[in-house]
Amino acid sequence: MKAIQITEERKMALVEIDNVNELKPGEVLLKMEYVGFCGSDLSTFLGKNPMVKMPVIPGHEVGATIVEVGSEVPEGLKPGMTVTLNPYTNCNKCASCRNGRPNACKDNQTLGVQRDGAMREYLVMPWEKVIPAGLLTPRTCALVEPMSVGFHAVSRAQVTDIDVVLVIGCGMVGMGAIVRSVLRGATVVAADIDDDKLALARRMGASYTINSMTEDVHTRLLEMTGGFGPDVVIEAVGSAPTYQMAVDEVAFTGRVICIGYAKTDVSFQTKFFVQKELDIRGSRNAMPSDFRAVIHYLERGTCPVDKFISMECSPEEAPKAMEKWVEAPGKVFRVLVRF
Repeated sequence: MKAIQITEERKMALVEIDNVNELKPGEVLLKMEYVGFCGSDLSTFLGKNPMVKMPVIPGHEVGATIVEVGSEVPEGLKPGMTVTLNPYTNCNKCASCRNGRPNACKDNQTLGVQRDGAMREYLVMPWEKVIPAGLLTPRTCALVEPMSVGFHAVSRAQVTDIDVVLVIGCGMVGMGAIVRSVLRGATVVAADIDDDKLALARRMGASYTINSMTEDVHTRLLEMTGGFGPDVVIEAVGSAPTYQMAVDEVAFTGRVICIGYAKTDVSFQTKFFVQKELDIRGSRNAMPSDFRAVIHYLERGTCPVDKFISMECSPEEAPKAMEKWVEAPGKVFRVLVRF
C-alpha cells in the first residue's frame, strides 16, 4: 500500500509498504480518509525534530473509517464507522500513568514522531485508541487531535468564568485553547503576529486581540485587565520571547501553561516566579475526555472548519504542499492529505 515517508531533511517520497495481514485480538483495521500535517511534521521535514529517527512515516491527525475489527473488540466499534485516533501510547507503569495522566507517559510514542504514523492508506490500531466521531465527517475529524491539545491546556489551567486568559499563538492548538476558554466563560485575549489569524480568533470568541509585532503587549494587557494582567497565560508558540512574555505578563498569583517546545534556551527573571507566586505548568498531548469535548463542540456545526484547512492534496502532491508550507509557515493552519 501507499505511504508518505520523510526520508531525510527536506525530502519526502511516496513509497510502497507491506499491506495489513490478519488482525490480532483487540485490533481494528482503519482506512485513512484524511490525515493532517502538523507543526511537528514540519519540524521533522526541516530536520529540526530531535525525537524523530529518519526515515519516518508522519501523521497523527486522523479522520478514518473502520474496515474490519478483530476479536475482543467492543461491539460499539463497527465497520463503516467514522473515527479519529488517540495517537499516543502509554505504558501503564511510569509515574504519569500511575497518577492517572497517561497523556504524559514517560515512554509515550506518538504516531509519526517516535514511531511510524498514519500517512498511509490503511492502519491497524488497538481498539482502545480508536475514538468514534459521532456526526463528524472524516475531513473534520483530522482537526480533532490538535484542538484537543488546546482543550487540554485549558483543563491544566483550571480556567473558570472569572478568568482573563491570554493565549499566545493562534495556530490550531492555540485556537483550541481559545475555544475551550470561551466555552468555560472566560474572557479571552488572543495574541499573534498575523492579522488574519487574529480576525479568526475573534470569530472563535476572543474578546480582544493583540498583534505583538505592531502593538505594545504590556500596555494593551494592562488596559484590558484594569492593571492586573491576565489570570492565565497559555503559551502555544514555543519560542524564547513568548515564554518570557508569558511570565512577564501574567498577573500576580496567575497560572502559566506551557504547550510549545522552545527550540533554544530561555532566560527568565526568576524573581517573578517567587514574587508573583506563579503556577507554571506543562501541558502535553491530550486526555480522552479532551477528544470527546472537541468532538462534542465540532458536532454543533458552528466551527468554521474550512478556515482551518489551508491546503488539501493527494499523497502524490504532498511533497509540493509541504514546500509551500515551508515558504509561509505563519500563514498555514493545516495541510490535509486525502487518501
